[in-house]
Amino acid sequence: MNIVHLIFWSALTIALYHAGKLVNRRFHAWWSSPLMIAPILLIIVVLAFRVPYKEYISSTHWMLAMLAPATVAFAIPIYEQRELIKKHWLILMGGVLVGSVTAMLSSWFLANMFGLSDQLRISLLPRSLSTPFALIVSGELGGIPGLTAVFVIITGLFGATIGELLLKSLPLQSTIAKGSLFGMGAHAVGTAKAHQIDSEVGAISGLTMVLVGAVNVLAAPLVEVLLR
Repeated sequence: MNIVHLIFWSALTIALYHAGKLVNRRFHAWWSSPLMIAPILLIIVVLAFRVPYKEYISSTHWMLAMLAPATVAFAIPIYEQRELIKKHWLILMGGVLVGSVTAMLSSWFLANMFGLSDQLRISLLPRSLSTPFALIVSGELGGIPGLTAVFVIITGLFGATIGELLLKSLPLQSTIAKGSLFGMGAHAVGTAKAHQIDSEVGAISGLTMVLVGAVNVLAAPLVEVLLR
């Protein structure tokens, strides 16, 4: 690995993400999310200098590895709200199972409707999981993990935006309902938005996100058999 490339692309990625955060603080709009601004700017730079994707990803792969411990960090608010979680565990698990099945089936049927290739369909299946879990499931099923990561980000951005609009239009009073909405529909991005609303909502969202990931990773072999 070229150390110069590693330093340059890593530093550029971090700098553009930080720039995105500054823009988001200024406008507080869905389009100003760092997860949208940073990738767009990176794509422009990569295309402008005709840099191969393999060169970029090999230089920044260490960031991808950091996603796993970042996901584990959500255990802190979950632990703080453990009594609430113990009280409603059955409802949470029911929502996780129904939400997971709905997300996978909708992805599969829509992909078939638009005539996407088998590899693209498989890459779309784990779009509703947080990135560390989604990459594992995509790889095990024969998808393209890098493309799955893109689908995950898009799902998270739209899910958090639509989730916020739904909270304004639906008469949801339950902390469980609000948190599950964000955790199931928008994983990590939704959980970050949920924490802005309320600590309990954020804790439920984080728990839902982790449970969805764990359930889907465990179910991946079964899904693979069904797809074959």
